[in-house]
Amino acid sequence: TVFLGTVSLSPLALRDPVRGLRKLYLSGAGLRELPAELGGLRHLRTLALDGNELMEVPEALCLLPRLAYLYLGRNGLQGLPPAFARLQSLRCLWLEGNFLARFPRALLRLPDLRSLQLGDNRLARLPAGLPRMAALRGLWLYGNRFEEFPPVLLRMVHLHVLDLDRNRIARFPDLTCLSALQLLSYDHNPIQQPPPVGDTVQLVGNGAQEFMEARQERLQSLQQQEEEEEEGTEAPPTAPGDGSPLLEDGESSFAALPGSTEET
Repeated sequence: TVFLGTVSLSPLALRDPVRGLRKLYLSGAGLRELPAELGGLRHLRTLALDGNELMEVPEALCLLPRLAYLYLGRNGLQGLPPAFARLQSLRCLWLEGNFLARFPRALLRLPDLRSLQLGDNRLARLPAGLPRMAALRGLWLYGNRFEEFPPVLLRMVHLHVLDLDRNRIARFPDLTCLSALQLLSYDHNPIQQPPPVGDTVQLVGNGAQEFMEARQERLQSLQQQEEEEEEGTEAPPTAPGDGSPLLEDGESSFAALPGSTEET
């Protein structure tokens, strides 16, 4: 692990013996470009470049075969190059606080990406091919320019976390079809009431607390009602008496029980 902070990055810093480096943190270093030698860090798994002055993603960054965690937030990025799709080991990507007006198409070719942070950009729509990102579990879209709920999200049935804070969405559809959803954040949208979601989804937004309290009371009431119905349908125990099959055929019945010591 190497932290360079605000120190200038030179090709010398990326030569041997750091070729086996696994983590490199260059956050807030004032970088406007990266040296080509970066592509030689073949074992790198974590790269933090957030808070710099990068206007584009350099080709060298797209040559890191083991890169799994990439921080590119708070730069000046307006898009991603097609070569970005080479990062097939990528699992978590942070792109918040950039100038993305379109969803980067290269991301659709990263089927194993699990977490995608796109907050505080300029997105107004999502591509129809988004469900190709089948491994995606967390999607952060807060602070963008959505004026309606992107319908393609209804097909993202594996999402666990969906953050749509600070957009302009006045109406949400029924989201109960998102059966894997665990957390939905819709705060600071012009919506009057919480959207319909599954009974286990945590909500963050206007009216969420009251909604979840009422839901909890409803679920507890239903559970109590079911328990009472089960108790009501249970038959009272019958005392053994004449006509009981057990008594009529007692010897053969006990002989058949496991653990019987009777010899046959």
